[in-house]
Amino acid sequence: MKSSDPNFSLLHSQKNVPAEFFWPEKDVTPSKGDLDLPIIDLSGFLNGDESKTQIAAKAVREACMAHGTFLVINHGFKSGLAEKALKSSSFFFELSKDEKLKAYRIPGSISGYTAGHSQRFSSNLPWNETLTLAYKKGPSQVVEEFLTSRLGDNQQNIGQVFQEFCDAMNGLTMELMELLGISMGLKDTNYYRRFFEDGNAIFRCNYYPPCKEPEKALGVGPHNDPTAITILLQDDVVGLEVFAGDRWQTVRPRPGALVVNVGDTFMALSNGNYKSCFHRAVVNKEKVRRSLVFFSCPREDKTIVPPPELVEGEEASRKYPDFTWHQLKKFTQSGYRVDNTTLQNFSTWLAKN
Repeated sequence: MKSSDPNFSLLHSQKNVPAEFFWPEKDVTPSKGDLDLPIIDLSGFLNGDESKTQIAAKAVREACMAHGTFLVINHGFKSGLAEKALKSSSFFFELSKDEKLKAYRIPGSISGYTAGHSQRFSSNLPWNETLTLAYKKGPSQVVEEFLTSRLGDNQQNIGQVFQEFCDAMNGLTMELMELLGISMGLKDTNYYRRFFEDGNAIFRCNYYPPCKEPEKALGVGPHNDPTAITILLQDDVVGLEVFAGDRWQTVRPRPGALVVNVGDTFMALSNGNYKSCFHRAVVNKEKVRRSLVFFSCPREDKTIVPPPELVEGEEASRKYPDFTWHQLKKFTQSGYRVDNTTLQNFSTWLAKN
């Protein structure tokens, strides 16, 4: 069966790991230890405590300038919501192959189910199954509506849970945008919050089946997210690794904590002051791993411009050219595989087009 066939595989049913899923040796270099990330308690910030807000902002600044990732706890989610969302993702991926394919991603669209991203690439495929859903702010329940339209009313509960989880993730994104503005010392601390108020997001459920040759395969290859900031909920299985200090390091799951990564779009919005996080997901020989990811995006036609005070008076101090999220998304969806040079390559491409 060809990997481009929409019926390609439930990955866990493969007796051997197909060659399409092998990655170059440089990409599967083992992790060397755990990354010591700050665990930022958001309760003080969310409750308006100025001194605790400044402590949180300082930790955010240090992490974002070093490697672009940090953990947050006491993030304000309703009790049990994260666990319920993870359980719903398991329920979806454990549906029959035919049921899952009802939600198959139509080429050219964002929302839908895929296995191994086999629609876009033919080699170095990720050992995962994904359910990706476009999220829009406002009264429409687009997440729930998409899943109900594909899976039917009998699976409506999955969509309801994911919709509630996305709404909570979106609320947290707006709070984090304000905290990021504070961490940069902006006079207008709401610059980023306002910038993303009319934006949208992409929600993704990742399912990484056990892999018989985890030393050769990856759940997701090394990359930087092209979006603005990413909020990640991990289950209790180790898998996320960040490249920091010239080596891969493990980000261990912590109960109640969410991972926040800076993406390329926010790196441009910070004029390069904050680093886009270079990361990957490894796979396990025996255990399934699940994660839920919320990628924040600006409105498609909004020009990505850093706050004036981050640009020292002269245009020459701008690290990146003006662009829109629509342009960057089009670039990354046109057969280009995102990596840690995406923003630079995109900037070069913009200059020629």
